[in-house]
Formats: sequence, structure tokens, C-alpha cells
Amino acid sequence: MKKLICLSMVVLLFCTSCKKFLDEKSNQNQAVPETLVDLQALLDQYQVLNYVDGNAAEISTDDVYLNDADLGARPENERNMYTWQRSNIFLQDGNEWFYNYRAINRTNVVLEAIAKIGKTAGNAAEWDNVSGQAYFIRAKNHLRGLYIWGNAYGEQSPSDLGVPLRLGSDFNVPSVRATVAQGYVQVVSDLQRAVQALPLKAVHVMRPSKPAAFGLLARVYLSMRKYELAKLYADSCLSLKADLVDYNSLNAAASYPIGQFNVEVLQDSYFTSPMLNNARGKVNPALYALYEANDLRKVVFFSDNKNGTYGFKGSYEGNSNFFSGVAVNEVLLIRSECLARAGRLSEALADLNRLLRSRYKKNTFIDRVGNDQQAVLADILLERRKELLLRGLRWVDVKRLNMENAGISFSRSYKGVIYQLKANSTGFALPIPERVIEVAGLPQNP
Repeated sequence: MKKLICLSMVVLLFCTSCKKFLDEKSNQNQAVPETLVDLQALLDQYQVLNYVDGNAAEISTDDVYLNDADLGARPENERNMYTWQRSNIFLQDGNEWFYNYRAINRTNVVLEAIAKIGKTAGNAAEWDNVSGQAYFIRAKNHLRGLYIWGNAYGEQSPSDLGVPLRLGSDFNVPSVRATVAQGYVQVVSDLQRAVQALPLKAVHVMRPSKPAAFGLLARVYLSMRKYELAKLYADSCLSLKADLVDYNSLNAAASYPIGQFNVEVLQDSYFTSPMLNNARGKVNPALYALYEANDLRKVVFFSDNKNGTYGFKGSYEGNSNFFSGVAVNEVLLIRSECLARAGRLSEALADLNRLLRSRYKKNTFIDRVGNDQQAVLADILLERRKELLLRGLRWVDVKRLNMENAGISFSRSYKGVIYQLKANSTGFALPIPERVIEVAGLPQNP
């Protein structure tokens, strides 16, 4: 039994933060979380739940590149990830798998404890809020795992393996990779529970709310290519909150012009990456060239390195961390794309134009028009590319668009060697950390 527990701790890497909380409570003669206040405290440890989103999905895309000197100075695993190698791309400990499942375990602890507290007339609102937060966070982390370690969702490949679905805190339950389809079913189920339980407005956007859960459901269904449902949940989100930041009101010359917790943010979370920050990471020149002269994103998002290259400064965190939460601009673009795919072009363009009016210099933007479905859709996808860079969304966007025959491939060079990741390659499902495979016996991605 001791061997099994130790093995589970290595593979699942769940218990560190929860143990710390429980140890603190034991000093007050309380060894387990017993009240809703205790459970909310578990969910308010933002360094465990909000601020540990992984960077693998962004390092693996084409938003940013490194020159040979900067890449050569990075650790071997980061160089391997950057060039799409099939081994040694994650650290052995403290890696993306660890942070993902540590957060999931935290939510399972909360959900098991809240079931013992019970819901009453007196605590109903607080009880619902706490449980809704736990379901939201569990769904978000399982979803991120599917994006990184699973293939694109596709009904023609129901046996594709995704990630283990951990729905309880018992370390003795072995981890088994569920299929991609099963993973999405679980994510949707958890988010539907969250939608029912969460309040219309959270006390702070570091906690999820009903609009945030609707927005995340729209993201889920978009990545499943279930566009009618994605549009439905985007509608629900935007009917509750649809504020946009007018970029004309920003100081584009600031080091980080966009403030943290701004009015567009529905739920705040972020990832860090020394490899991608603007001291090393250079914005893809082809991406930078997409922005027109009067597009304020060209100066709000990018810092001029004075040597023909540009860094990214447009994070919704207001600093060098990379925003990966849920925001109104993403949901608006989801709805616009889904409307275009349904042939509702005037409505799709209305959403797109509303967004872009807040992004261009005042009185310079001319509304986009069109009656060709493919042209309108292409325009919306281009603006999605320009608006949502460095949020951890490009990776899954490419995977799902390649299922629509987009044929998007990546190419990079390092020390004169060209590396490629071809459209629909198995390389779009990153290898699971070797230590997890070794100890747990999970099947590795091909």
C-alpha cells in the first residue's frame, strides 16, 4: 500500500497544496475542511488554481520565435518543445501535468467535502457558488489537458486517447486515459453544473461566474466544431456581460498598456514563460504584418525592439504574464464565427465590426461588409488570429481548423536545421511527461 500511495503521488502529483492547507488547519485542531468558508479558502489559493496555466500550447505554436542565441541558452526540454521533439519536452517534476492535476485534485477535495456539508435554505447561495467554482475549475483543467495531450475532437476517431479524468481525490484509484470524446463529455457536464450554480457576478474575476462558465462552454463547443452550440452559449454569455475596452483610451506607449482585471475579463488566469517574454520572444513577422496602420493593436500589443523585431506587451494581465482566462473579446469572436458558418453574415459582421471599432483609431474604421460566406468567415478567422494571440488558444485553433481542411503547418529553424510540424500530424498531441508514463504505465502518444 505504501508503494502504491507513493507511486500515485509521483504520477498524479495532486496533494502538495491541499496538504499545506490541511496542515495549517490542524494547528487549529481541525484536520479537514468542514465549512463552506474552509472550502472557499481552498478555491481562493490563486497560485494553485488561477496562475499556473501551462505554456506548452503556446511555445509549440507560431506566434513567437527565438533566434539561435536565445534558444540555445534555454534548457534542453524547452528547445525540444520548440522544435516539436517527441521526448524530453517537460521537466521531470513541477511540469504542466503536475500543475494541471494538482488543481483538479483540489476541486475534487472541495466537491467531496461539500457533499458532506449538505445544502440548506440558509447556505444555498454560498453552497452553490462554491460547488460551481469547483466544477468550473475542474472542467477548465481537464480541457487544457485535452488541448495539449489529445488529438483534435473528431467524431470519426472515437478511440483517440485523451487524458485521465480524475473525478475523486482517492490516490488509490489508478489513472486511465479516457478517450478524447469521453473527456469532452465530462468537461461539458462539469460546466453545465457550473452554469447552474454560479452567481451572475463573482466578488472578483479571479473567481468564475455564470457568464464565465457560459463563455468557457462556448470555447469548448468551438473546439469540438459544434458551432450551433458554441453560438448558443456565446449568446448566453454576452447577454449577461458584453463590455469591451476602447483601445483609444489606452496609453499605447506604456510598457503594458492593457490593465489587469479590465472590463472584458470574465475569469482571470494566466501562464508564465521566460522563453516567450519580450526579452527573448520575437513576434512572428508574418503575424505582425497583418495589422493595418490605423489598427491600435499594432502599437498596443507590440513593442518595437528597434532592430526590426517586435515583442508582445498586450497581455490582459497588465504585465509580462500571459492571460489565459475567459474574456468578452474571445466570446464575441466565437459568436461571429459561428454566425458566419450558419450563413447569417450580417449578424456575424455586426459582431466583428463592434469589436474592431474599439480596436482602430477613432473615426478611421470602415465597417466590414460582404455577402460571400467563405470570404466573411476568412475575415473573422483572421481577426481571431490577430486578437487572441499568446493566450494559449492558437494550438487548439489550428488543430480544429485543420479538421476543416485548413492545412495549417508550422516550420522553424535552429542552427540551420529546418523543423516542421505538418497539418494533422500526430505531433499535435504532445508527448506525456516520461516520468508519468514510466510510473503509471499510461500509453504514450505516438
